[in-house]
Amino acid sequence: MTGEFGLIDRFFKQRQTQRKDVHLGIGDDCAIVKVPEQIRLAISTDTMVSGTHFLPEVDPAWIAHKALVSNLSDLAAMGATPAWCTLALTLPETDTVWLKRFCDAFFELASYYNIQLIGGDTTRGPLSITLTVHGFVPETQALTRNGAKVGDWIYVTGTLGDSKAGLELILSQTSALDDVGRELEKRHYFATPRILAGQSLLKQASAAIDISDGLIADLQHILTGSGVGASIDVSRLPVSEVLLQYLGGDRVKAQQYALTSGEEYELCFTVSEENKGSLASALSHCDTPLACIGQIRPQGQWELHHEGSPLSWELTGYDHFQQEK
Repeated sequence: MTGEFGLIDRFFKQRQTQRKDVHLGIGDDCAIVKVPEQIRLAISTDTMVSGTHFLPEVDPAWIAHKALVSNLSDLAAMGATPAWCTLALTLPETDTVWLKRFCDAFFELASYYNIQLIGGDTTRGPLSITLTVHGFVPETQALTRNGAKVGDWIYVTGTLGDSKAGLELILSQTSALDDVGRELEKRHYFATPRILAGQSLLKQASAAIDISDGLIADLQHILTGSGVGASIDVSRLPVSEVLLQYLGGDRVKAQQYALTSGEEYELCFTVSEENKGSLASALSHCDTPLACIGQIRPQGQWELHHEGSPLSWELTGYDHFQQEK
């Protein structure tokens, strides 16, 4: 069979070991699942569109990785443990070679994070991928954007700016990338969702968000939700050596990339003075680099500075609709 149900049977059904909390998965009108007692369900949906989030000719395995990671990162930002997902896949035509590459990579990553595909849809149209993920978080403990308090410290995981540089190289369509270019391209498509870090922050952080639209934009969501301001020391922004090589050693430019780079899928979070001392210990098993980049201030206060010297940079994050203008 080559129709919709044939594709489902061939590429999606029975690709994973069924979780015990999945009573009915792919193959019926609805999935039936069970949420444990004293647990809340965290749910997030993201869509990736050809030409906006990836180029049509990109390896479908890379697309699968990026699509799932972007959704898992949302769960990480809430401190949730991945459980289930649904996938709506729109294809311009039936391409079994493309589907095999996509599905092999998708299910390999899904199985690694113990997240089971329990349903979805396939249809014909412009290439796009919509994922909805579901995760478990202990009752009353979910991390949100609205818990930051004046005096809290602002942290980020990993390094920032690499994804923006990688995207620039991808869009330039340079046929022959050097080692630096290939590494940055890889970092754009192959981010690591900070699932363990998010879980470890449940009793440590006061607020959290994943960095998908750029640090300067995503931090603003925390500030707005919490009714606070912030002071950021750009000298503390974590930038990689490969980004500095790409920018010819220009550290100021690297810091600006770190503030505006989208699709990083690192975490930005706030921690009280009381919890600051135990943070490194709480995350010691995660092998996740941390950087303290600033502090929460009263509402209305916002500044970028370099070791105390004010900066007048006017920077924004990534906005899909503004990019279309």
